[in-house]
Amino acid sequence: MKSYRLSELTQAEVENLKARPRIDFSSIFSTVHPIVDDVRKRGDAAVQEYTSRFDKVEVDKIVENVSELPDPVLSKKLLMLRTETYMHFMMLKSRHERSVENMKGVKCKRVARSIASVGLYVPGGTAVLPSTALMLSIPAQIAGCKIIVLATPPGQDGNICKEVLYCAKKAGVSHILKAGGAQAISAMAWGTESCPKVEKIFGPGNQYVTAAKMILQNSEAMISIDMPAGPSEVLVIADKHASPVHIAADLLSQAEHGPDSQVVLVISGDGVDLKSIQDEISKQCQSLPRGEFALKALSHSFTVFARDMVEAITFSNMYAPEHLIMNVRDAEKWEHFIQNAGSVFLGQWTPESVGDYASGTNHVLPTYGYARNVWWCVLGLFP
Repeated sequence: MKSYRLSELTQAEVENLKARPRIDFSSIFSTVHPIVDDVRKRGDAAVQEYTSRFDKVEVDKIVENVSELPDPVLSKKLLMLRTETYMHFMMLKSRHERSVENMKGVKCKRVARSIASVGLYVPGGTAVLPSTALMLSIPAQIAGCKIIVLATPPGQDGNICKEVLYCAKKAGVSHILKAGGAQAISAMAWGTESCPKVEKIFGPGNQYVTAAKMILQNSEAMISIDMPAGPSEVLVIADKHASPVHIAADLLSQAEHGPDSQVVLVISGDGVDLKSIQDEISKQCQSLPRGEFALKALSHSFTVFARDMVEAITFSNMYAPEHLIMNVRDAEKWEHFIQNAGSVFLGQWTPESVGDYASGTNHVLPTYGYARNVWWCVLGLFP
């Protein structure tokens, strides 16, 4: 990982550090546009054809009924389901009606109504992501959406993995679309013979999924999207009290997502043993099943040296990471300085993986600097 000392950089050089690798959408659009148009014209047949071409999988029907699965096989998902449901229920309770009398005889009321139909995209390329299925479908279920379509690529046997099917059933999904990529986004946006048309599409995906979402939100499909998504990100702020073992684990938790993941370490103050951190990263990376992806991500990641916590958090606010880890002593006292982040993890005992899988906070988060445009949640474990 390259390293930079903020005090030695010009403002322009500091600004350059927040830039993510640019995606050449002009060339991707030229590939995705024909798929979007073809799915609009030919519906199911086009989705089946592109699934065969890109995923090398033949499917007889693209929409599958959501059926019950044996609990013993997947019972470990239930705790995540309960905590995720509780968290979102408590956060959405405030959507009840509110009224105010602006002036005598003039009353205004705020009333919440759910979107009638939503499409949820769960990636399936190099990893199975049942947790993402939960993170997307539980808020839709609690909001009261009548039609919930969950799209995810089928496996080589033509079926959706049992973990995702199980989560979809428990979380109220009405339709499973056995397709990925631009063809899945197009099918949900236009609607096909077997896939209902949706009004808004949520969820992360690769550059072709992102391109399709961007094209279709400006088309006659009349849909909206959550936001364009980039690769996974984490920024860790660490001081001399942070454990190198924990720092390495948090950095690798995102680096292993894929070769284009964004990983940043911000060291606050003096006394941090960078060599111990680097040695620990190397050691842990060798034991990861997805270590090859992590190594590629680390090759374009970097370390920043800040003089103190104020400078460290100022840089983080400028970068606006998807995940922000505050691995410093008395982390909670710095919370009010944090401005831009997707999800914040406070304290030396709050790993990023807890937010992904156990706490109930949502891990479908803004990337690519879009954390500047949304509110964020905070998680802290203080044993």
